[in-house]
Amino acid sequence: MVCRDCCCGSPKVTGVDHAAQTARLRAEVPVRVSDCLDVCDQANVIVVQPSTAGRAAGARPVWLGLVNDPDATEDIVTWVRAGGPGVAPLPDILGLYAFTPPRRRTDP
Repeated sequence: MVCRDCCCGSPKVTGVDHAAQTARLRAEVPVRVSDCLDVCDQANVIVVQPSTAGRAAGARPVWLGLVNDPDATEDIVTWVRAGGPGVAPLPDILGLYAFTPPRRRTDP
């Protein structure tokens, strides 16, 4: 999932070809584009969802922030093609981008 709303994917994050980043990801892996994920301080945000095999292994989505470099995009593609969360270990370099999103408040 690629965040593309108020900050992510906008001119607020300078020096990034957001369209090229999204196109590169789409060329290799399934991509959903999301509205704001409410972590604008981490723009550009990409959330890597586990595959069916990854979910069966107990994996959770991995949130990656500040993905503003083409090399990071390539590292994500390589990891997802290798199986992603729960199947392939998170590469050390992507560990630098990983963060835990704040809990969202849910009203009854």
